[in-house]
Amino acid sequence: GGGGGGDGSSAKGEGGAGGKPAGKRDKTRVVTFRVPHNAAVQIYDYKAKEARVVFGPELVMLGPDEQFTQLSLSGGKPKRPNQIKALVLLLGPDFLTDVFTVETADHARLQLQLSYNWHFQVNKKDPAEASKLFSVPDFVGDACKAIASRVRGAVASVQFDDFHKNSAKIIRSSVFGVDEHQKVRGSFQLLNLVITSIDIQSVEPVDQRTRDALQKSVQLAIEITTNSQEAAARHEAQRLEQEAKGRLERQKITDEAQAEGARKQLLELQAKSAAVESTGQARAEAESRAEAARIEGEAAVTQARLKADAAKIEAESELERLSAARDAESKFIADQNELEISKAREMAEIESRKFKDTIDAIGTDTIRAIATAGPELQVKLLQGLGIQSTLITDGTSPINLFNTAQGLIAQPGAGVGK
Repeated sequence: GGGGGGDGSSAKGEGGAGGKPAGKRDKTRVVTFRVPHNAAVQIYDYKAKEARVVFGPELVMLGPDEQFTQLSLSGGKPKRPNQIKALVLLLGPDFLTDVFTVETADHARLQLQLSYNWHFQVNKKDPAEASKLFSVPDFVGDACKAIASRVRGAVASVQFDDFHKNSAKIIRSSVFGVDEHQKVRGSFQLLNLVITSIDIQSVEPVDQRTRDALQKSVQLAIEITTNSQEAAARHEAQRLEQEAKGRLERQKITDEAQAEGARKQLLELQAKSAAVESTGQARAEAESRAEAARIEGEAAVTQARLKADAAKIEAESELERLSAARDAESKFIADQNELEISKAREMAEIESRKFKDTIDAIGTDTIRAIATAGPELQVKLLQGLGIQSTLITDGTSPINLFNTAQGLIAQPGAGVGK
């Protein structure tokens, strides 16, 4: 149960002559020591007054003025000092076990056996931090005393009944402490030594009477728990039985209600069947007459609809015929008018061409002569008669004499024509 063990003897020179007694050595041979893995040794130089720490695995060779630092560690259960002699300090992880006595607030003395998981947390590259490993000559005893002191202080403030119920929580919270959320922390550090967990192996009263009373109270608690569990089981069984009976009664009532509903429905159907049977013939005749009237009415409606459709078709046909006749007549009149216009245009062209040909054939001079032949003859005739001016009219056309009056009135000294 002790930690930091070694071989329990001083370093032995590997170069010593074989067969010689262990107390003698060859002073011409160097003293060497093999440091195991995950371990450390301290070598002190008395001349230079300096110490150095060597971590394994390593082969150590002592100088002329160097010696190993021997560790004297506590051991046993409970821990007693100077029980283990060692040159090597194991760095863990490992465990150590301790037994100590505590007393509760109601003066009940208890013997606790606790086991602690531990390891050294050290930076091997830092000589100052490495030297702290050997600053405490007995880390086992110091750690056990510190933890036991914390546990005694925590147990002394609680009653035996509370400690018996919450012993694990009380011990762990006293060693590791709690955070701001009242949760137990995960580790406890003493210099470079880190305690990571606590195993509570036994909690026994020191006084025999207290032990007997505790055993009786445990038995009584077991009996009470057993009886309470039996009572709870009986109560639960009775409750389940009552629930089953209640469900059975409810189901019975539901079934009876459903049976009454079915019986009521049967009676209604029987009454309805009897009513249908008594009034079936009259109802059938009335329904047949109504059906015949309905069919006749539907036939009349269908016939009227067909007649209306026929009249509509006939009117549409007559309308189409009249529309076609009007369209044909309009087209005929348009064609006839077009022919008349063409004929008149062609006759006008013929007359114009005839008149032009006639004019061209007679000649312009001839026409001028014909046109002026009558007036010239009349002028000559009137000159022969001695008439200077005359007016001939039939009396039906009005004559404007305002401008011609000058010609009708004889000038002085001129003759008057008759």
